[in-house]
Amino acid sequence: GSSIQNQPQLLLTIMPLLAITGPTELQLPQLVIVALWSVHYINRTLIFPFRLKTKGKKMPLVIVLSAVVFNGMNGFVNGYFLGYLSETSTQLSWTLYLGVGLFFLGMIINHRSDNHLIALRKDNTGYVIPRAGLFRWISCPNYFGEIIEWTGFAIAAASAPALSFAVWTAANLIPRALNHHEWYQEKFEDYPKERKAVIPYLV
Repeated sequence: GSSIQNQPQLLLTIMPLLAITGPTELQLPQLVIVALWSVHYINRTLIFPFRLKTKGKKMPLVIVLSAVVFNGMNGFVNGYFLGYLSETSTQLSWTLYLGVGLFFLGMIINHRSDNHLIALRKDNTGYVIPRAGLFRWISCPNYFGEIIEWTGFAIAAASAPALSFAVWTAANLIPRALNHHEWYQEKFEDYPKERKAVIPYLV
């Protein structure tokens, strides 16, 4: 998977629960933010894991525990802000429209890239160079899509917790993309030299 979340169910339940049960009366703009969060993590929790062949794969306990803490805190601060600290607003601002647009653009990029990788795993027994879509320009368009997704979420939410989550997502995924990129270069002698790791033409 391309997400930094190893325990996405924590974010699926904690954030919406706090946002909805808090004293702040949520109006359409705030409900849109909760909906964006829920759409992402419903996919990550209930749909995407069942499409992966992860049977028998194990993960170190320290990574699992750190992911639980990180995800729990992010779900808590974003949900608590919406439900307890934010002011009720009924205004549909241009930043909300922009953020929602970027969120779904990133989600489409993320999903299409994941679909291509899953298809390659089904069609081949070994590793191959992905070449479809944004893979023509970067090694990890799935990570690129997720960075765009949470950047859009931060713009739409216009809150410090959302911005923090977007920054930490990028800080986590960019080094991972660089590692993947380096692995591709070492694995394949004919790996495209013009291809970047995660941001077209830049990184």
